[in-house]
Amino acid sequence: IAKILYKIALKFPQKVFFQNEEDQTLFISQKLVKADKTERLAGSGIDTQKFRPLADNRSMRSEKLTFLFIARLVKDKGLLEYVEASKQVGQGHRYEILGSYYPDNPTAITPHQMHQWEEEGVVTYLGVSDDVASVIGLADCVVLPSYREGLSRVLLESASLEKPLITTNVAGCKEVVDDGVNGFLCEVKSVDSLAIQMQKMIDLSQEERETMGKKGREKVIQEFDERLVIEKYKEAIG
Repeated sequence: IAKILYKIALKFPQKVFFQNEEDQTLFISQKLVKADKTERLAGSGIDTQKFRPLADNRSMRSEKLTFLFIARLVKDKGLLEYVEASKQVGQGHRYEILGSYYPDNPTAITPHQMHQWEEEGVVTYLGVSDDVASVIGLADCVVLPSYREGLSRVLLESASLEKPLITTNVAGCKEVVDDGVNGFLCEVKSVDSLAIQMQKMIDLSQEERETMGKKGREKVIQEFDERLVIEKYKEAIG
């Protein structure tokens, strides 16, 4: 039914934008849309002036690293893998979670489960925030082990703020990270792979992590700045 509805809906637009290559290829291969009317966008774009390194960005100044997970609190975002990997890496570092509960989702994490993790001393739950950039600014590395994204805005914002990243090698995440350059890619749904990449981040020197962060911001400016997206829209309607 969904395929039929897509086929009907996508018959009428002159241009259909996709945020990652895999979705674009899928829709074309399933003959849901004609290839010549499709184009890929760099997500919704990021305001790189708004999301720029903060003046008080502590930027890895201590041996104890702060890892930050930002997402809705559902299993599909890789939250369980993040918690279990944090246990593996050990208590010498801080593991934070920022995000809202999503009770209507069948894979949602409950407040009771979060409380248990906090009681075990595994993670620190930060709740939600209207100023996510400030929270990111206090982290040393942003982690998103998601099972799949359209194109992760959390990763784009974090990279724009010069934070090194750890994410999964899946559509919507891997586009933001050049493995070993501005972060590390791990296997999807793999606690061991994620723990290995988190340990690799710890083993880097402060200078190496700072360089990763700077490379991430350069990538966002060159590939994902909202001005590039706006120009694509202008071309389409011009």
